[in-house]
Amino acid sequence: MALEIDRVREVAERVAASSGLEIVEVELRGGGKSRMLRIFIDKPGGVTHEDCANLSREVGTILDVEDTIPGGQYLLEVSSPGLDRKLSRPTDFERFTGNRVKLTTREPINGTRHFEGQLERFEQGRLTLLLATPKKKAVPDDSPKLEIELANVEKANLVPEL
Repeated sequence: MALEIDRVREVAERVAASSGLEIVEVELRGGGKSRMLRIFIDKPGGVTHEDCANLSREVGTILDVEDTIPGGQYLLEVSSPGLDRKLSRPTDFERFTGNRVKLTTREPINGTRHFEGQLERFEQGRLTLLLATPKKKAVPDDSPKLEIELANVEKANLVPEL
């Protein structure tokens, strides 16, 4: 399945590049007739319904012609990553510096693995988080800072600020 995902990502990135889109994530779930292929895309200024439809049509055609997904039966879904998008690559952390994030670490730091706060900076594989106070969930100017190695981040998402 890893080879399928790599091949799908390669096709999707090739198509996305020609449209000024970024492939955020590709996932293949399920089996048999109930396989779901999800491709999450983004671009500066946000993704439109037309962006999703065009990428879906073009990628779907290439995957079918090249028989990339063995058995050929899958449901293709193309969408934006949403307001609470997943952060996983170094470029994600660089791009969203200054935004509020929620993350879980692989190994505990000061006895906990769950953190939320403002991503102050990301440099040389380390991110600095201005921690939010648990009760108010706000990030005061004098909030404590925490440095975390990217390799220790198990899961990270943006926190929508509405």
